[in-house]
Amino acid sequence: MVVAVTEGIQVSVEVTYQAEFSSPLQHHYVFTYKVTIENKSQQTVQLLRRKWQISDAAENLKIVEGDGVVGQQPILEPGESHTYVSGCNLKSGLGKMKGIYLMEKVFDGKKFEVVVPEFQMIATIFHN
Repeated sequence: MVVAVTEGIQVSVEVTYQAEFSSPLQHHYVFTYKVTIENKSQQTVQLLRRKWQISDAAENLKIVEGDGVVGQQPILEPGESHTYVSGCNLKSGLGKMKGIYLMEKVFDGKKFEVVVPEFQMIATIFHN
């Protein structure tokens, strides 16, 4: 698990390789990642947008951005957390992701960026 804290917002990420949905012979590797966003600040915040940088060992770089996370724009009171699971496909068994969330303080409308720490995606392939 990797963790980063920005302005009292803690982001933790856990990655799982999905071997049963992957096909290494076709250069298709599937990973899921579980993200937990914890509001350790004194302000109520809302997650507005996300931006990801996804790269793999085949030197493919993809930028993905949009509103919210998995269709939601959660509002977090101080002490609350939000967890979601998403996934990505890579053309190699080794890659990494990092990103930012655009958050807004509900009290004054101030927007700020929260770092999503870089995490590795490594296919664990077992041979008999």
